[in-house]
Amino acid sequence: MSTKPERVRLFIKPYCGWCHEAQEWLDERGIRYEVLDVTRNAAARQEMVDLSDQTLAPVIEVDGEILADFDTGQLEEFWKARFGE
Repeated sequence: MSTKPERVRLFIKPYCGWCHEAQEWLDERGIRYEVLDVTRNAAARQEMVDLSDQTLAPVIEVDGEILADFDTGQLEEFWKARFGE
């Protein structure tokens, strides 16, 4: 039996290809998430840096766990390790 995350937040830059791929990956699986555009929201950018110690996007926070500067393969591994999907 798999569990579902309570809170998923995705920090993105709109021109970032990996960010678009991450959004598509989440969308294809019906995963609900909040998008934070770090180019338009200074507070979100600072939070992303505080969480990940870097300025590279995407960064995803899933129930307090962080995956930073990833591709969809890494996202899938991260997700399967937590939710078995």
